[in-house]
Amino acid sequence: MPSSYPHFIPKELFASQIQRFIPKTWKEGIKQLEKPSSILEPSLPVGDSMIDSLLASIKTYAREGHLSEAFKSLSLIKLHASSSTSCDAVLHSISSLLFSCTNHKSFPQGKQLHAHIIRLGLEQHPILVPKLVTFYSSFNSHVDAHIVVENSNILHPLPWNLLISSYVKNELLDEALATYEQMVNKGIRPDCFTYPSVLKACGEKLDIGFGKEVHKSIDASCQEWNLYVHNSLVSMYGKFGLVDVARQLFDIMPQRDIISWNSMISCYASKGMWNEAFELFGKLQMEGTEVSIITWNTIAGGCLRTGNIKGALELLSQMRVGGIKLDSVAFTVGLSASSHIGAIKLGKEMHGSANNVRNALITMYSRCKDLSHAYTLFESIGNRSIVTWNSMISGYSHMDRAEEASFIFRAMLCSGIEPNYVTIASVLPLCARVANLQHGKEFHCYITKRVVFDDYLLLWNALVDMYARSGRVIEAKRVFDSMNKKDEVTYTSMIAGYGVQGEGKAALKLFEDMNSLNIQPDHVTMVSILSACSHSGLVIQGQILFERMVSMYSITPDLEHYACMVDLYGRAGLLHPHTCKQTIIKDACTANMTNGLTYSAIATLIGACRIHGNTEIGEWAAEMLLQMRPENSGYYVLIANMYAAAGSWNNLARVRTFMRDLGVRKAPGCAWVDVGDGFSLFLVGDTTNQLRNEIYLLLDGLNELMKDADYIREDFSSDYEVFE
Repeated sequence: MPSSYPHFIPKELFASQIQRFIPKTWKEGIKQLEKPSSILEPSLPVGDSMIDSLLASIKTYAREGHLSEAFKSLSLIKLHASSSTSCDAVLHSISSLLFSCTNHKSFPQGKQLHAHIIRLGLEQHPILVPKLVTFYSSFNSHVDAHIVVENSNILHPLPWNLLISSYVKNELLDEALATYEQMVNKGIRPDCFTYPSVLKACGEKLDIGFGKEVHKSIDASCQEWNLYVHNSLVSMYGKFGLVDVARQLFDIMPQRDIISWNSMISCYASKGMWNEAFELFGKLQMEGTEVSIITWNTIAGGCLRTGNIKGALELLSQMRVGGIKLDSVAFTVGLSASSHIGAIKLGKEMHGSANNVRNALITMYSRCKDLSHAYTLFESIGNRSIVTWNSMISGYSHMDRAEEASFIFRAMLCSGIEPNYVTIASVLPLCARVANLQHGKEFHCYITKRVVFDDYLLLWNALVDMYARSGRVIEAKRVFDSMNKKDEVTYTSMIAGYGVQGEGKAALKLFEDMNSLNIQPDHVTMVSILSACSHSGLVIQGQILFERMVSMYSITPDLEHYACMVDLYGRAGLLHPHTCKQTIIKDACTANMTNGLTYSAIATLIGACRIHGNTEIGEWAAEMLLQMRPENSGYYVLIANMYAAAGSWNNLARVRTFMRDLGVRKAPGCAWVDVGDGFSLFLVGDTTNQLRNEIYLLLDGLNELMKDADYIREDFSSDYEVFE
């Protein structure tokens, strides 16, 4: 348990120090009051109506903040009060003034008033002590507040409760618990207003021992069962992570309010036990208890975290229908849900009511591919936080807009904002995409030199992914081996890196290591390992893993997995008409023939047919792809090249007509070339470069060398000629 509160200033010393705050006019008035005729025998006989009038004026002045006028009225009351009204009149006047000093943040006047209270000998009066504690606590002058409480002889717990509550409010948890101990040691019995603050302090401090001792004290006391105390117990055990204990306390409650339900649902949410949280929320709705916006937001956020985007949006809709005004948290959840499914229309509707969540709006527009709106919002924010910068950088990174992301990143550095782990994790993938690994290495050094980044797994996963995507598998493995903690993302990035390099056996070994450590693969991991098998010709291993997806890992194959299997069979030349058609049809039906991944699966099959000269399946797949009318020009080029290789010129002409009618244009190929002091962009057929003649001369020479080394197959030479 925490040690007792430190030694305090003696009462005599505190009183002598505070004397200097007493105005001279007050001292003279006090001297008059100390005479036999002062308070008990008034020097000027005045009617009670005047005293009442002065009391009313003090309250008015105090309420309006005219403290100097209120003090003058107090002086008049002291001088003219009758013996029957003097004590009450002075007491109520001081009480009103203390309350006013607290509300109007008048610390010097309040200190002077405290000095006057000491001079009158009222520093232990049960009415004034709580008001003094409240006054000092409101200015965070807890030492003075503690002295007032400690030097009082009041046995009622109210002043102690006020002090403990203020400590907890200001996150002075050790002082709160020490004050509780001091209170109990003085023989003052805690009440139902003491325990909630003390239990909250235990929960925030994660002091399980102290919390359990307080729980025993509550059970041992003869007090009646109290809802607020019981709610605090549930909340405390929830913060301790003792979910079962919290649920037992919740279940035995004879009465519950919305705070009871919130505490238990939040307890489940903090532990990621979303199924239990959803179940309890359903019971809450069935009981007919009015649901607070905190609970709505918690459950909607849970739906979002578990991938139930539709459920999150339905909950927000129920909130609006029920007349609940959405707050910034609800709008953030709604905008995030909209961005996940690309529902920009819904996001714009929320934008009309959600100007206070502009960071979430930037993210929503970015993910919905409306970067112009996102940037407009970004520019409209004057004082940008790190979250704002990250939202814009992440938006450009998500769309592979490397130049814009780099520009925003440099602007952030120039503005004096230090990048955090989210910033770097957003930028690292760009370093791999534009082959600018030099910048990636600089970030690697930046991360290594800062101990604060050591525990951010997201950042180290991004480093592994950057090196793996750039083909630097050795560097990726070096980072991988240096990591103390790994998850499925770490292994997936490494497996994908091996797969792209054709090191399928190394990928399989890593996948086995992952399983031996009981790290559950997800659907992305399975795509990576199946792709690795495909690139290495490991057909049998790929088939076994595909079958294990459901039986062992409980993962339902989706479009990407079917595309990997098509690629696996296609690369190996296993193009049996029945098997391939059946796989593609199943894939297409799953996607309702509208998803881009279905295009990818069919395009993979077409490429395999072209390599292995299987015209029958190739033409069947090409017809299916043409019926779907994809917007990506690369698919049409692939089909055209297949027809050209097979000498099917009529079909080639039909593909060209298709592209012309649909307005599809082939995007020129591009490459980033390292020229020593930077990277230059080169496009196929580019004639704008000043060194174009020398460049094309060198390119022709390189092509001849590649042909001589048998790196270019003659039957593929028409790739760039078909659409010249």
